[in-house]
Amino acid sequence: MADLAELAQVSKITVSRALRDSPTVKPDTRAKIQALAKEHGYKLNLSARSLRLQRSNSVAVVVEMKPSPDRPLSDPFPMALMGGICQELTSIGYAVVLTTRDGVHMPAVQTADGIILLGQGSHDEAAVQLADSDVPLVVWGAEAPEHDYVTVGSDNRQGGALAADRFVSMGRRRGLFLGDTSHAEIAQRHDGFRDALTTGGGHLVGGISCPFSIAAGSAAIARWMDGGGAAFDCLLAASDLLAIGALQALQERGIPVPERISVIGYDDTPLGACLTPPLSSVHQDWQAGGELLARRILSLINGEEVASVSLPAHLVVRGT
Repeated sequence: MADLAELAQVSKITVSRALRDSPTVKPDTRAKIQALAKEHGYKLNLSARSLRLQRSNSVAVVVEMKPSPDRPLSDPFPMALMGGICQELTSIGYAVVLTTRDGVHMPAVQTADGIILLGQGSHDEAAVQLADSDVPLVVWGAEAPEHDYVTVGSDNRQGGALAADRFVSMGRRRGLFLGDTSHAEIAQRHDGFRDALTTGGGHLVGGISCPFSIAAGSAAIARWMDGGGAAFDCLLAASDLLAIGALQALQERGIPVPERISVIGYDDTPLGACLTPPLSSVHQDWQAGGELLARRILSLINGEEVASVSLPAHLVVRGT
């Protein structure tokens, strides 16, 4: 920069601002300095700048889930959230480091300016583990007043209640819930579903805990029905994958949906919408959620006060 300043007959700070396209430098001066930089092969040394600023200009995004053939990383969760995160962060020059929970000890994660965690984990264990570090943290999940970390998520109680209200309006009264309530988000969906169903004159006949996959959902419903579980006429699954598995189990037993049993999933995924009949599902705005996650981690990195936020959910009614 000293060489460019001498060539352009300006100060080093003017060179620095011109190369960052700062509006504080006159357009003709900016153009002159940028042309000189190009002519002389000047390249910004990002490592040196980061060392000087004591920042890496990167944010690590940690996906809590363990990927599997039944539940790959390419699913809408977490990739739809990643879209919003990357859109916000890369537009201001931040790098995004994507890893799973197994990769939190990698140097690129350890040196990041902040961490975004997608999923709190069973009993909040993943979020609590990362909250113990000194790195700013924002979590996609359910608000957790008992823990000291910021969350962004959707209104899970509202989502469960919307499903129950729909079932009640159809005359359904005996509800079954499918999902692992050791996860805070799932527990809130369960509670919202149960409470709204009871208010509407129905009741929850039971809940089944299982992993988040199509195969697990199918096996869980098969065990419930073949093992003498209580009769139900409506089912809320904690994810579309679980709902698809449940539909498979019902179809194998010759039970028509929605004529005898109505089913609603959660997440409003393209896969669920393409079924026959297409799956009704609770929609979460992951794009907006990703953008909010990025904005909040940037605020924390800059030392600002940040509050948790919950986005509204809405029910997409289709054929089940």
